[in-house]
Amino acid sequence: MSPAPVAAARPSAARERILDQAIALFYARGIRGVGVNLIIAESGVAKATFYKHFPSKDDLVVAYLDKVDDVWTGQLREAAEAAGPDPADQLVGMFDALSNACRREGFRGCAFINTAAESQPTTPVHARTVAHKTAVLAWVRGLAEQAGARNPGALARSLTMLLDGGLASGALDADPEAPAVAKATARAVVEAART
Repeated sequence: MSPAPVAAARPSAARERILDQAIALFYARGIRGVGVNLIIAESGVAKATFYKHFPSKDDLVVAYLDKVDDVWTGQLREAAEAAGPDPADQLVGMFDALSNACRREGFRGCAFINTAAESQPTTPVHARTVAHKTAVLAWVRGLAEQAGARNPGALARSLTMLLDGGLASGALDADPEAPAVAKATARAVVEAART
C-alpha cells in the first residue's frame, strides 16, 4: 500500500507578508536600495520571524525572483496561447505580455535584468536571474522549433533579446508605442526565420 500523498504546507502568513513587502520594495527601489530592517518594519514581523523564514537577504531575494518568475512566465505563456495554436503566431503573441507589463503603474523594466545588474556573478541571486533567462530562452526555442525555423536557437535568441529590449525601453523612455514596435519587429523576424 502506498503512503497517502502529503499535502504541501501552506506558507505562513508572516512569510507571505515579508515576501509581499519584499516584492514591492525590491522592484521599486532595487535589491541594494532595500535593507532587511525596512522589510521587517514594513511587514510587521519580528526580526526572529524574518530570519526563521529567510536566513539571509539573498534567500529573500531568490524567493522574490521565484515569485516574479511565476508571474512573468505565466503572462508570457498566456499571451502566446491567446495568439492561437500556430507556434509562429505564439512567438509573436507573447509580445502582448510586454504591452501589458509596460502599461502597469510603477513599471520599472525587467526585475531579472535589474537584479542581475545589482548582484555579483557568483551569487545564488545572480544564478537565479540566469536560470530565469535560460528557461525563457529554452521555451522560446521550443516554439521556434515547432514553428519550423531554420535556426531555432538564433530565432529564440533574437526574440528574447527583443523582449528584453522592449522591457528596457518601456522603463527608460515610457514610449507607449515601444511594445507595438517590438511586436511588429518580432513578426518580421519570425517570418524571415521561416523562409
